[in-house]
Amino acid sequence: MNIEKYLDVQPEIAAAIAEGRPVVALESTILSHGMPYPENMEFAHKAEQIIRAEGAVPATTAIIGGKLKVGLTPEELDLMCNPVDIGKVSRRDVAVYLATGKTGATTVATTMLIAAMAGIRVFATGGIGGVHRGGENTMDISADLQELASTPVAVVCAGAKMILDLGLTLEYLETQGVPVLGFRTDEFPAFYCRTSGFKLDYRAESEEEIAEIMKVKWDLGLKGGIVIGNPIPQEYELDFDWMNRVINDALKKAEGQGIRGKYITPFVLSELRDMTDGVSFASNLELAYNNIRVASRIAKAYAEKCK
Repeated sequence: MNIEKYLDVQPEIAAAIAEGRPVVALESTILSHGMPYPENMEFAHKAEQIIRAEGAVPATTAIIGGKLKVGLTPEELDLMCNPVDIGKVSRRDVAVYLATGKTGATTVATTMLIAAMAGIRVFATGGIGGVHRGGENTMDISADLQELASTPVAVVCAGAKMILDLGLTLEYLETQGVPVLGFRTDEFPAFYCRTSGFKLDYRAESEEEIAEIMKVKWDLGLKGGIVIGNPIPQEYELDFDWMNRVINDALKKAEGQGIRGKYITPFVLSELRDMTDGVSFASNLELAYNNIRVASRIAKAYAEKCK
């Protein structure tokens, strides 16, 4: 494979990977499709600051000019935060975007793919994709789940996005052999809410324990990643029943407008921001920062174990 031809890793990140220092991957879909300007730029800078404060190196991914970008220059970051004709790129789209030179924002699946190619083992996001409500009939299942089944990256998230069917998402992950760890919780987090009613098999009390599980899994040659469910901080948690009602209203609106597939999530998140007077957006920011902080500590613990 001639991956180097397509992979563009920023020198600071390449040096950290070569030296076995902790690196945390970040997606760009949250910038291009999840937040408006200038909030997305502020988020991007704060995310990197958190990672550096924890002693790790940030690596935001994107597809620009026929290259898989691992780390963005200020100009490239500005491009992703002021999106004009920037697509939302999942695994199926990667080859097309590279071959045609199109610019694309990376989803969870694509960020995992690029991180693994570069040698990065830890990735922080808001929430993973999953099985959509009614997915048993529509087969609308995020490519994130299949990526987790095959790509060796640990994903720190506040569970799956609350607009999804969390029970079916967990069933799918179990079928694919993906460990789901609750970080200091017995339940799978529900994005804006700390609990979902779905009990997990495994609870981890420390970043070091998670790092040890990662190392053992990959030392054994077991394929695929790990999901670390990290609950939103209690002070930013939203009421589960209220959010469910609001989400149901937003999903009905999406259905009425014929919005499907990869366009549902950004549409619903935008609707939720309006319908909750910005409260859901503020919680989204805080859960993402919390995941980034925990991911940085896990990356640091994992780097120590791999010395």
